[in-house]
Order: sequence, then structure tokens, then C-alpha cells
Amino acid sequence: MTQFAMLFPGQGAQSVGMLTELGETDPAIADTWAEAGAVLGYDMAALVAKDADGLLDQTEYTQPALLAANIAVWRAWKARGGKDPAWLAGHSLGEYAALVAAGALAFDDALRLTQLRGRAMQAAVRPGAGAMAAVIGLSDDAVREVCADVSTGDDYLVAPANFNAPRQVVVAGHADAVGVAAERAREQGAKLVKTLAVSVPSHCALMAPAAEQLAAELRDVPLQEPHIPVLHNIDARARDTADGMREALVAQLAQSVLWSDTVRAMSTAGCRLMLECGPGKVLSGLNKRIDKQVQTIALRNADGIHAGLVAV
Repeated sequence: MTQFAMLFPGQGAQSVGMLTELGETDPAIADTWAEAGAVLGYDMAALVAKDADGLLDQTEYTQPALLAANIAVWRAWKARGGKDPAWLAGHSLGEYAALVAAGALAFDDALRLTQLRGRAMQAAVRPGAGAMAAVIGLSDDAVREVCADVSTGDDYLVAPANFNAPRQVVVAGHADAVGVAAERAREQGAKLVKTLAVSVPSHCALMAPAAEQLAAELRDVPLQEPHIPVLHNIDARARDTADGMREALVAQLAQSVLWSDTVRAMSTAGCRLMLECGPGKVLSGLNKRIDKQVQTIALRNADGIHAGLVAV
């Protein structure tokens, strides 16, 4: 069997009607929406299918909905005879789905944690005070230098949030500081700097209050040793103890997502096939920029799952 990794996307991969096509052929999708809705106390299937109240892009709803979508695809993969991967990883929020798939975290606990995580992140920064921007065309070090030059302290900071691919870094922080950093990046030769349509500046020090809330909640959540290694965002390394996983999940909120390093670590270990387990194909696109030797298949529909089954 070909060694492969399973990758779970994070916030930004969600869309109204996600997994509709796959749900028409696989009961695992509807069953997972129903289970998630029962845990959280609202009709998640209706939220995802129609989003009549415009809640899907509010982070306290986005995060559990995307977690459920990722796990629904994982269950569809397993129901069709899909093998376990050699490695698991998730981008930001996707790390929770990776831990569920690894048997380290119960699905119902993950749903409640991601709902709390979304609420805590939203409450950590007042509306309009934070921002994020994607910087395309500068090296990681150049982006780090720009952020360091612009930041003056806890009241005016901007930092790299996501190292998504070579010369593709997302920065986050105070809105004014992100704006100045964007201008500096352009002056340094960035090909594109785009402000992201998000309400929360994730993966920077402004998320420290949210990280504290998450840490308090995680103390009472049981975690088991993963039966598949999960590479964590903060350092592209796996953990096998409950305390280690808790610390990594808490640190992740206020530290950079090292996605390029994560993909490279698996590639260096011999992984040349990766399956994107969730809606969309965001991670598949990033992988093309990170390592051209890696083949990535998105399992977002029946054709994708079939291609994945054939490839492994």
C-alpha cells in the first residue's frame, strides 16, 4: 500500500451547500450533520444547506460546521473501504478533525471545543480592531522583518499568522498595523497584498485571551494517545500525550501555523501522496506550491474519493 497523509482544511473552506454532491451518494454525510446538530442544539444540516440566517460565516458556527464537514468526509472515506493514512494533519481548525480521525479526541467534545473556540476568538478582539492580510511574493524572512519593523508593542502589533506556502504568508494583528505592514510589503516587492474578509485576527498574540479560555476548557476534555501520528501546526511535530496535545492546541491559537513545514516534514518522511479530507481544495492548491513532487487529491465529491481509493 502507498504511504499517504490525510489533510483536513481549516476556516475558509466552508461554503453554503458544501458536500451536497457527496451527500447524495453517501449516508455518512447526513448522519454526521444530524449528530453534530444533536450535540450543539441546532439544525446543522439546514445551516449548511441554506444558511437562511447568514450564520455560516460567523466563526462560532463556521468552526463546528467545518469540523463536521471534515469528519463527514473522513467517515465517507472509511465507509468505502478507505485505509488509514500514515500521517494526519489539519490546517488551523482542521487540527481538531485530525485528532478526531486519530482517535485522540471524541467528535462530540471536538464540536463543543470548536464552538467555544470560535466564540472566544470573536470576543478576544472588538469588531474592527483586528485584521488579516495575505502577502504574496515575499520570502518568509522578509515578511517576518516587515512585521517586526511595524510592531511597536502589545498595543500595536502585526505578526505572521500562516506560513501557507513558499512566498505566501498571511499576517494578522491590529487593523492599523496590518495596514501599514501591507504598504511596507508592497514597497519590499510583494506581488500582491490582499486584506482578508475575516472578523478575527487568528494566530497572533491578540488571541491570548481566547487561548486562556480554551486552556481552561481543555483541562476537562479527555484525550487519548493517537493511533495515527498527528503533526501539529506550531512545529510540524507529533505528540502522544494528552498534555502535549492540549498544549499544542492552546499554543496554536496565538502562534503561527507552520503549514509549509508540516507538508515538507511528511514529504521528507517519504509521503508523496496526500488526500484533502473536507470540502473544497484549498490545501491541494497550497501543496502544489510547497512540493511539486507531492500528489494531492481532494476528496470533496464521489469522484475524488474514488480517485483516492485507486491511488492508495
